[in-house]
Formats: sequence, C-alpha cells, structure tokens
Amino acid sequence: MSTLTILQVGPGTSTQDTGRPGFSDTGLGAAGPADRGSAALANRMVGNRPDAAVLEALLGSVTLRTDAHVVAATTGAPCPVEVASADGRVRGAAAYEVLHLAPGDVLRLGVPTSGLRAYLAVRGGLAVEPVLGSRSWDSLARLGPAPLRIGDVLPIGDAADAWPNVDAVVPPVSGDAVLDVVAGPRDDWFLPSWRGLLTGQEHRVTQDSDRVGVRTTAARPLVRAVTRELPSEGVETGSLQVPPDGHPVLFLADHPVTGGYPVVAVLTPASVDRSAQLRPGDAFRFRLVG
Repeated sequence: MSTLTILQVGPGTSTQDTGRPGFSDTGLGAAGPADRGSAALANRMVGNRPDAAVLEALLGSVTLRTDAHVVAATTGAPCPVEVASADGRVRGAAAYEVLHLAPGDVLRLGVPTSGLRAYLAVRGGLAVEPVLGSRSWDSLARLGPAPLRIGDVLPIGDAADAWPNVDAVVPPVSGDAVLDVVAGPRDDWFLPSWRGLLTGQEHRVTQDSDRVGVRTTAARPLVRAVTRELPSEGVETGSLQVPPDGHPVLFLADHPVTGGYPVVAVLTPASVDRSAQLRPGDAFRFRLVG
C-alpha cells in the first residue's frame, strides 16, 4: 500500500471525511470537514469519491513525503506549495492545482496569507483506521483518528472512481466576509432590534474559536426579550446560538448535538464554509436572507 509520511505538521491538523451522521441520539455529532465545500472540491480535483478522507490543516504548515506516484490537490486557504524531488531539486506549485508527485517527493504547504483551513486530497483518499465508520477527528468528543504528528505514516486507499479532468481550478475570490443567515427557531426570544444589531454592525472572531464554533464579539450585543432558561434542544451546523453575553457563537462541524441557549439565526451552507475560514481577529458582517 502506498503511504505518506508526515515530516512536519502544525497543531490542529487532522483527517476528515464526510463524518459519522446517525449518532445524535447517543450525543455524538457528525464531525467532518469544517469547510465542506473546499474538502469536496479537493476530492473532485483528484478523482475521488465524495466520502474519501482528506487532510485538514490549520494554517497549512504541513510537510510530507510520498513513497509512490501520487496525484494530489490542495484547496481552502491558499497555501504556498512547493515540491522537492528526491535528488534535491525544488519546483514551484500552487494551491488549487492538480499535483503529480513521484516516489520520494516531499510536498510542503506553507502558511496562507488569508483563510484558516487548507485541505489536501490525494487520489485514493487517506485510509487511516475508521472509528464508528468514519475517518473524521471529532475535537469535542475526542473521537476518531488522532490529530497528526511528526512521523505518522498515512496509507493511501482506493476511494477513487475517476481520473482528474482538470489541471487547476480558479480559487474563490476573497473579499469582505459576509455570512448569510435565515431567522432561527428562537428569534422571538430577542428584542425586535436583533435584526438591526446582527446585520447593522461589524463582528469580529475571538481567539477562543475552534472546530466547535466561531465565537464572535461586536460593539453592541443582542438583547434577550425572554430571560427564562431554555431547556436543551437540538442544534445543527450553522446555528447561531446566543449565550448570556449576547454575542453569537457560529456552530461548526464539531458542535454539540444539543444546546441550552436560544438560536437566533442559522447560516446557509455556503456561509458555514466561509465562516470556517475566518481567523481570530477577522471582521465580518451578517446578511439576513429568506
């Protein structure tokens, strides 16, 4: 079996597939990639099936060596990419490009200038040992293949069903981050001014954000109209749950399956992916749709 060996890796780098849905009755979320669109694109670029496992790297910073001919692609946060051959020659490459690696090649992903999470797919997928049917690391439940460390050897599987039909794709255009939301199931728990407060001011990502959720702050918090306790109820990826301080938390892939704070709004799927690329300190706005 062909393998990849991790030579250097930053914190928070893990394998992710489409997750493990179906366990919410036991209190276990689905996990999966935080930016689902970028992970799916990487798999399409190398001819993988949608459920193939990819590598999710926080701020890039990954170096690996292949022992076989490998087709690879990186998406998400646009990392600088470099390939060093076994004889020492170095050739430039790029994110959103289909890469052809030879035995002994070393692939280096640098730190992107924008975005937070990069995705690396190899043709065949990463065949690490699944847990409950998934190769996704769940940071909340501490379940699944462990985050990657230097020296880890990743087997390459057979989750491909086509050959790449593109050499590269156009990266998404970066710009002002606007997250689309629809009114949530508990919007009536807030003063009617919540719409203006949510959409009429700039929000920023705080340092304690992670794969569970993007935590935010703004000049003016949302104000509750109903102050009694809310019994815990189900929450979904993209839910904007509002804790007592009035600053929404955007639930990402590793969110809990229930929550005890009211959900004022829910992100659209595309906006969930955009929110997964926000760094601590980044500014963004909400836009109410629907």
